[in-house]
Amino acid sequence: MTSQLPEPNVSTLHFQRVLDQIRDLPALPAIVQDLMKNIGPDDDDINIITRKVMLDQALAAKTLRFANSSFYGVQAKVTTIQQAITLIGVDSVRHVVTATALTGYFPSSDCAGLNFIAMWRHAIATAVCARVLARHLHVNQDYAFTAGLLHDIGRLLLVTYFRREYDAVIAYRNLHDCQWLEAEQTIMGMDHAMAGEALAAHWNFSDTIRFAIAGHHKPEGQKVNSLASIVHIANAIVHALDLSGLEDDMVPPISPSAWEGLELSEEVYLQVFHETELQFDEVSRVLLAEK
Repeated sequence: MTSQLPEPNVSTLHFQRVLDQIRDLPALPAIVQDLMKNIGPDDDDINIITRKVMLDQALAAKTLRFANSSFYGVQAKVTTIQQAITLIGVDSVRHVVTATALTGYFPSSDCAGLNFIAMWRHAIATAVCARVLARHLHVNQDYAFTAGLLHDIGRLLLVTYFRREYDAVIAYRNLHDCQWLEAEQTIMGMDHAMAGEALAAHWNFSDTIRFAIAGHHKPEGQKVNSLASIVHIANAIVHALDLSGLEDDMVPPISPSAWEGLELSEEVYLQVFHETELQFDEVSRVLLAEK
């Protein structure tokens, strides 16, 4: 009597395809790898980053524009890359470099019913809100911004390299009026948080950033004031503020433990909403500018 083989796990099969695709991806540009490995703020590191940014005209222009934006409130006009990096810091340059590299790495897709500009607007809004929350919580603002900027990178991966499947995800979501996570898990057997964590590991992002990407929808189990909790709340806030500009934007469920764990008052949250809206337009104009 022949033994019957177990049925294959659909979720495992889908996720293995994603992992195979990730392994085939080219490496990130060297300057992004340098910055994501947490290069320090000493003079040697600043000089290295300055030279690399100066070699890229688009990065140089965006770095100067970012340094002169109201986001940083620098009084005197910044005119050189070294001055910009010294004033706003290597961590802030990471924002510019990472956003510039990734918007080029994941080009706009013709995936039906998905607006890439809106996706990037949402990512930038989440980054801005996470940074504002971090300031009120007295935790690292630049890590919060970076994690917010990268939190949905798994969706960019899925949309770009699994377009047919993601068309089906979009169709399912439209038909059932459900959250993206539910549609992804139903159609693909996995979701963008899982894909994002795998991509972050492949690109050797820090564990702090990787855990924030993995837990931005389900931050339970991570420590109080974790980066995952901050990004989770920021993600919900910017959906509620409708900063992506999408008519069908839907606020995802909020984790009670994450919300209560931040221990922020209603007054502080109102300040967070206001500051996020004030800063968002300026930052998005800089990071989404083509030149």
